[in-house]
Amino acid sequence: MSKIAVEKKRTVALVGHNGSGKSLLLSSMLATAGVTDRVNLRLIDSDPLEEARGASLSSHVFSFKWGDHQISVVDTPGFGDFVAEVLNAIFVTENIVSVVNATAGVEIQTERTWNMAENMMKPRMVFVNQLDKDRANFDSTLEGLREAFSQKIVPIVIPIGSEASFNGVVDVLKKKAYVYENGKKEVDIPQELLDKVEELRVTIIEDIVESDDSLMEKYLEGQEIEAEEVLQALKNAYKSMQIAPVLCGSAEKGIGVDILLEKLSELGMNPLESKPVKAVLESGDEVDLSFSEDEPYCLYNFKTIVDPFVGKVSYLKVISGNVKAGASYVNLNRNVSDKFGHIYLPHGKEHVEVEEVACGDIVVFPKIKEGAVGDTLSHKDRRLKIVSPDFPEPMFSRSVNPKSKSDIDKISNGLSRLSDTDPTFSWEYDPETGETVVYGLGGMHLDVMIERLKSTFGVDVEVGKPKIAYRETITKKATAEYKHKKQTGGHGQYGHVKIELEPLPRGAGFEFVDKIFGGVIPKNFIPSVEKGIAEAMKRGSVAGYPVVDLRVTLFDGSYHEVDSSDISFQIAAIQAFRKGMEEARPVLLEPVMEVEIFCPDDSAGDVMGEVTSRRGRPSGMEPSGRGMSKIKAEVPLAEMLDFSGRLSAITSGRGYFTMRFAKYQEVPQNIQEKIIQERQREKENE
Repeated sequence: MSKIAVEKKRTVALVGHNGSGKSLLLSSMLATAGVTDRVNLRLIDSDPLEEARGASLSSHVFSFKWGDHQISVVDTPGFGDFVAEVLNAIFVTENIVSVVNATAGVEIQTERTWNMAENMMKPRMVFVNQLDKDRANFDSTLEGLREAFSQKIVPIVIPIGSEASFNGVVDVLKKKAYVYENGKKEVDIPQELLDKVEELRVTIIEDIVESDDSLMEKYLEGQEIEAEEVLQALKNAYKSMQIAPVLCGSAEKGIGVDILLEKLSELGMNPLESKPVKAVLESGDEVDLSFSEDEPYCLYNFKTIVDPFVGKVSYLKVISGNVKAGASYVNLNRNVSDKFGHIYLPHGKEHVEVEEVACGDIVVFPKIKEGAVGDTLSHKDRRLKIVSPDFPEPMFSRSVNPKSKSDIDKISNGLSRLSDTDPTFSWEYDPETGETVVYGLGGMHLDVMIERLKSTFGVDVEVGKPKIAYRETITKKATAEYKHKKQTGGHGQYGHVKIELEPLPRGAGFEFVDKIFGGVIPKNFIPSVEKGIAEAMKRGSVAGYPVVDLRVTLFDGSYHEVDSSDISFQIAAIQAFRKGMEEARPVLLEPVMEVEIFCPDDSAGDVMGEVTSRRGRPSGMEPSGRGMSKIKAEVPLAEMLDFSGRLSAITSGRGYFTMRFAKYQEVPQNIQEKIIQERQREKENE
């Protein structure tokens, strides 16, 4: 692929709800551009897990030429559990195409991904897909978009025919019609659409000139506005996010896909026009990092996959500079340096090797030894870290334990490498229980990561039921003392500490205060005391959950000149902390979610009642448009695990909700007792 000017580069994220046809649209783009000879979904969703589930579970990246432009497309999954892939795709692309199913209209992921793009200040256009399907309705979808979003929604392409008779589109601004039967051909605008096209064109021009003061003045004076002026004003209005152009078609049949590619080329933002990204220098100072060809190179790792044969394969966006194969880089996130090996442009599972890439390119580097999603690879003269998007905190958990003891090392290696690929997936091993726990954004998310653990790393595991990430804390001050004294054949063990525990405000974390005077405990043993307390905090006294939000003050103790050691003071600190917890009136804390529930107006009362019955605290209800209401509430996560099915039953499948972590709060006493009993049963069964 020959070198292309940055101004001719377009990076695009396809976002939207599951089932809207994003992957099929990407496949259709490739066929339309002549990269493949036909629409082939398996080329996109090529992972065996995706084939089995019939849906994208991660993002897919293809770069290809369209005319004199290079277009790089990131196809994103439509399930909310894989939001990290979506956030990073939006972060590294300049243009967002929201794909909407014409039979379903605006759905939950349509709104969520739109808002993500809006928060990152990325321009959006819409592709209304599947117009050839039964019950597809372009006009109602358009109306739904206008009700859902404050941005001006402007249809610049409209369909010819509907449902089974849908066979073409009209480019309203150019007043040209095309049908797609045995190829594409230009035809006269159908008679029944002439008035609609003319009326719509006038409305569109009015919408466009409103965004340009000089054109508005010219329009009001009755002067003729040239087509080039309208196009330029539309470009500016799109890039400044005043207008969201709407196109339409059928990805499966290739209808309208070429026009989408043309509009991305004509209107789309190139990397040099993109807003700067935030970065942190090695000194800690924050800077704005602009896209540039002239600065030293800097790349952001937005996607990493683990291949059982190749190892890690990383996808990076070149923010600035030019990069050649063999060049050295610095990864401040990991404090390592290395060299780029082979450089590729992405083409699904097949890649095109190149000698050099430049600002705006999305590139593939296999076999990066150390690195994870969110890392920055930069020139030694530009040592910095790009600030990643804010990812949601993983709140769902499951235990995964290898069926074979020989797989213990393999499971930790596999989970570590998988966590490098997804910032919303994490894991930890509890040495006291011998249990490995994985954390994710939902049941599907964890199912997929566990399947990848099995298929990629060959680890067969037993999976425990989802667990809530409870915490423990204290509610009053307490003091405790413990003297660890043990005599053996040689040196003995001696450590003696006195500590005070006191509660801190919710979310304050842990504070350790050293108030030792006069050397009653030598300074070299103070870190051992803090280490012991930190270790003890991993398992509280109520039900064995981690302890948070307290201050521990070490105020007295003693030592032995010969027998005292680091381990002696660690043991003393652990035992003193456990005694102190018992006296400090410990309680359980549970994660509480900030929930937004969208439901039909006529079922809002029932939904509100359901939320209240689940210990939820509604904070308001407001109209959401299209006969829908939005209910805001705070609800304990434990009560939300089976909420989806119940909401679907109440609303006849029309309701949906979003949630994100809000805070931890104390568990009511009667609920706490049930949790403790369940925890005890778990321990007995181990």
